Amino acid sequence: METNNSDEIKYRQAKKKVEKIKGFYIHFLVYVCVNLLIAYFNYQDLKPGESYFQYQNFLTAFFWGIGLAAHGISVFMPNFIFGNDWEERKIQELMDKYK
Repeated sequence: METNNSDEIKYRQAKKKVEKIKGFYIHFLVYVCVNLLIAYFNYQDLKPGESYFQYQNFLTAFFWGIGLAAHGISVFMPNFIFGNDWEERKIQELMDKYK
């Protein structure tokens, strides 16, 4: 019986991880599409002879890119800040505290 429960827990953890990865890929796709649209509209608004390479044309991509990078780190490197099995240890700690 315990093996079944263990397999179910592993399945739920794997499913949760896949959902996080999917969420990151959707976020990345929206980032690319929106920034391409912004680049297109910025390009259309240029005056004759004006360069596209102005800082204001890259602000959205830059700051949103920082958020996207943080999202990617949280998905693909979850142990980057908290270490291995931090979540499991914290859950066990709280469960022991509330007993």
